[in-house]
Amino acid sequence: MTEHRYTLTLSCPDRVGIVAAVSGFVAQHGGWIVEASYHTDPEAQRFFMRHELRADSMPFDADEFRRRFTPLAQEFGMSWQLSDSAVRKRLVILVSRQDHCLADLLHRWRSGELPVDIPYVISNHEDLRSFVEWHGIPFIHVDMPGNDAIAKAAAFDKIAGLIGEHRGDCVVLARFMQILPASLCQRYPGRIINIHHSFLPSFAGAKPYHQAYQRGVKLIGATCHYVTDELDAGQIIEQDTVRIDHGDTVEDLVRYGRDIEKTVLSRGLRYHVEDRVLVCGSKTIVFR
Repeated sequence: MTEHRYTLTLSCPDRVGIVAAVSGFVAQHGGWIVEASYHTDPEAQRFFMRHELRADSMPFDADEFRRRFTPLAQEFGMSWQLSDSAVRKRLVILVSRQDHCLADLLHRWRSGELPVDIPYVISNHEDLRSFVEWHGIPFIHVDMPGNDAIAKAAAFDKIAGLIGEHRGDCVVLARFMQILPASLCQRYPGRIINIHHSFLPSFAGAKPYHQAYQRGVKLIGATCHYVTDELDAGQIIEQDTVRIDHGDTVEDLVRYGRDIEKTVLSRGLRYHVEDRVLVCGSKTIVFR
């Protein structure tokens, strides 16, 4: 998408007149809606909306849009945001030693398929430095001694500082094999994305392919989800599976899984970057 657009996303208590009020606001100022999505969650009794507008159809910029829209949002009790396609999101990537998800993301970024800025990649190992720097992206090594809780806490404090210093809009755990502290998860709710190598909620935690092999399942999968302070229990954004059989080894499952992991992560991340994901309690609404 090269056209300059604003994306308005919102949720609020469900009631009559929400669509009319928002559409009326846009029409009042001559705005042109090019994409519209709606959903009502009957259990939560909340309404969800996503509008894409042609920015050049509006007589004012994004800041003025926000100022003028605020009274309407307050009237309906909306949680909302307006994104400007001219302002690229800043993506911070955390990775350990496995490179398949990182390689896929950097390929999509380099080809222009993933329109974000990547200020740096952080890793608790040095293995991928040359690969990241070949892409012209700074690589930051943050050592995490496995048995030193104080040193590990200091390392995560450093990571949190880097995210804040470089104004990271989204943090992606591209097979970052460390459990984030609760304080970091709570600091960035709905902004840290993980790829887990199982079809959650099955086989959470460590070595899910080994768990799947021992259980004799016929499908394995991968899950892209938001990170919360409860391990592998954040809101699910995207999932996929592949069929396996009794003849497959654990190594086969790991090999099949790598392909699913990178495609699921890239799809889920794209939905997030395009403001297509709205959180509803323990679930997500994804306007594809």
